Amino acid sequence: MSKTTEIFCRLPKSVELIQDFKDITPSPKANAECRAALYSKNGDFFAYTQPQEVVILDTTGEAKVYHRIEIPEVFDIYFSPEGTYLCLWCKPIQLNKENGTWNNNLKIFNIKTKTIIAEWSAKHQNAWKPQFTSEENLFARSINQKEIHFFELDPTSDSTVNINQPSFKYKVNDPKATLQAFQISPGRNPSVAIFIPEKSGKPANVSIYNIPNFNQPICFKNFFKAEKCQLKWNSLGTALLALASTDHDTTNKSYYGETNLYLLGIAGSYDSRIDLKREGPIHDITWSPTAREFAVSYGYMPSETTFFDSRGNAIHSLPTAPRNTILYSPHAKFVLVAGFGNLQGTVDVYDRQNKFSKVVTFEASNTSVCEWSPCGRFILTATTSPRLRVDNGCKIWHASGKLIYLKEFPELFSIGWKPQPLDCFPPIRNLEPAPEAHESTKEYLEKRQALASAAAKKPAGAYRPPHARGGGAGSGSGVASSLYQKELQNNLRSNGSTPSPPPGLSRAAGNIPRVRTVVGAPPPVEKESKAAAKNRKKREAKKQAQEKNNSPAPEATTSASPVPAQVQAQAQAPASTPAPAPATAGVIGGVASLEEKKIRSLLKKLRAIEQLKMKQASGETLEDTQVIKISKEDEIRSELQTLGWNE
Repeated sequence: MSKTTEIFCRLPKSVELIQDFKDITPSPKANAECRAALYSKNGDFFAYTQPQEVVILDTTGEAKVYHRIEIPEVFDIYFSPEGTYLCLWCKPIQLNKENGTWNNNLKIFNIKTKTIIAEWSAKHQNAWKPQFTSEENLFARSINQKEIHFFELDPTSDSTVNINQPSFKYKVNDPKATLQAFQISPGRNPSVAIFIPEKSGKPANVSIYNIPNFNQPICFKNFFKAEKCQLKWNSLGTALLALASTDHDTTNKSYYGETNLYLLGIAGSYDSRIDLKREGPIHDITWSPTAREFAVSYGYMPSETTFFDSRGNAIHSLPTAPRNTILYSPHAKFVLVAGFGNLQGTVDVYDRQNKFSKVVTFEASNTSVCEWSPCGRFILTATTSPRLRVDNGCKIWHASGKLIYLKEFPELFSIGWKPQPLDCFPPIRNLEPAPEAHESTKEYLEKRQALASAAAKKPAGAYRPPHARGGGAGSGSGVASSLYQKELQNNLRSNGSTPSPPPGLSRAAGNIPRVRTVVGAPPPVEKESKAAAKNRKKREAKKQAQEKNNSPAPEATTSASPVPAQVQAQAQAPASTPAPAPATAGVIGGVASLEEKKIRSLLKKLRAIEQLKMKQASGETLEDTQVIKISKEDEIRSELQTLGWNE
């Protein structure tokens, strides 16, 4: 791994830098609560917070202190695109309850001049970050969801910006409408996309304006079913993806609400809805670094991943699989498609430049952060808090799927690569072999191999249903084989009672149903449904009619043999009432003792182990925790024998 691909790790009270598989302690080392840490987008600076200050390090060479900003209670930080400005969000404090005034807790710090150029009040941390143009000559902020104010900047000047006098502004024309989101495009000629949700029957819309001309939009799109909208520009700022969503699905087909994807061109030459061939939510959308295509992961699980060109035409679809994350490598050579969050953590790597051929598939369970390295040859996966408070740490994989570095932490809050310009790394034509793995991976791989071998001590044969296993009913031996059958038979023996099973069920098969009864009450009687009673009456009426038609004439009755009294009485009798259903068996087991509860708990674990062994036999890859469960089978069975359980 190159030294230019550093990693920062933010811990509760410290910050660590990893470079060339070695830990580097930034100078000075954070020794108190660290709420935020971040590299600038060009990688020249690194900043982290302390309770009474913000420390900025110059990372162009060795990490050295560049400046200290003496501002207390900074909760979050954010760099401008070129790293000229550092935005700070501090703890909001109400200065006057009567007039509702708050302190200026949002500040913009000029790193070159080491001065604060702008500050204002922002009570909410959600969407607090001001937006900058790529050349940093403008920044914008939203005002009361009604206006967007734009301010001109001079990076070389230390003069402050009058926050009450914007250079130009956008205002929502409809007094009932509100501005929900906006996004400034990259590029030298910036545009701004503005989303206004539906209100009072009026449809939602996305409009694109050239800055600072807000009289007429260059592109406009109306659509319904849009309470929220995610706006994503391509790297050139020529096309926009708008992911509109609602929290509720009016058709009641989806728990996740409704999602729709729209594509808009900056020139206004096209705007269209992206037609997806499967129903269900949209999990992820991402542009290619080349800006010529984008990918969408959508549909109910297992989801589908489809690639579209810049005009919205589908060009390729991957096989359906449980995936919800798509990441392009910086050179657009590889595409990572993975299933994180509540999914298993399977990662697929495809070669985009070789007709989407699959490179590798590996498992990265419990991943909450996943990023490509700036060189496009390594993948970082990490488990962070508070998403998961156990097994925190990071792993670095080669693009070929080989694990080359691992580091565990008691608690890890955030992690990320040091950004580097793309031209610092040559494009990847043929993936070189993976470097030698670090020593930190040996113990992890040996442990994983030991667990896998322990689970494979008892080879799992072909799958058989529970009733056909061992000496079950399907084998004809009359000996119960499934755990439920064994548990049931043991309960019968412990109670000393053997209730008769209902007709058609065998006690040997262990399929006696459990029936709840109240002590002292008569046994439950099966209640006849209305349909069953109606059908029964029809059958009895038909039977009586047949008997009447087959009976001899009155004059011939004397010569014929006499009709038995029983048959005659049956023919003359009215429709009989249904016979009461046989009494079902009583409660099996009664009040369970502590030993019985313990036995049932252990049997439940054995049933879970049986299911895991069947998954393993079918070729499914198990997680580490599942392999550990299988390895404890002998321990559970010995404990059952100690408690007096007999198989």
